[in-house]
Amino acid sequence: MGIIAISGKSGCGNSTVLHLVAEKLGYEPVNYTFRSMAADMGISFEELHKKAQESLEYDRKLDEHQVQLARKGNTVIGSRLAIWMLPEAELKVYLKASHATRVKRIHAREGGDIEAIDRFTKERDAKDRGRYLALYNIDIDDISSAHLVIDTERWSAAQVADIIVYAYHLIH
Repeated sequence: MGIIAISGKSGCGNSTVLHLVAEKLGYEPVNYTFRSMAADMGISFEELHKKAQESLEYDRKLDEHQVQLARKGNTVIGSRLAIWMLPEAELKVYLKASHATRVKRIHAREGGDIEAIDRFTKERDAKDRGRYLALYNIDIDDISSAHLVIDTERWSAAQVADIIVYAYHLIH
């Protein structure tokens, strides 16, 4: 059935790596986000973000849709919760990087004031952790369910993807 689940906090390279892994394996990438959901609903990302702050139902819908897409098989899913939401994934990978590195990467990707990004990233990490504990009793700081943990500060995104593909081939 072939499911690879990749998780990590913002700025760890989840999206980039999942697309590289999917391309190398010829698998379908699954990266359904609030931006995707907003487009499907015909509303702005900002509007959906506001609605999601008021109700956890949007998180549930997003997570359910991602899982449904991933379970089609021959997929690589990247999301904050992928390794926890897909216990049947053949390979569960957690990508990590220091807070400082993550902030630099987010700044390089999105621009803006680096101190504001630093504060926002700390707040987002704390809010995400609290939200996922409340929604699913998942502690995103407990990565013990991952088969493979990769420090993305040590290698490029392409090298990280190669490590994941190599590990996946070891179990096939």
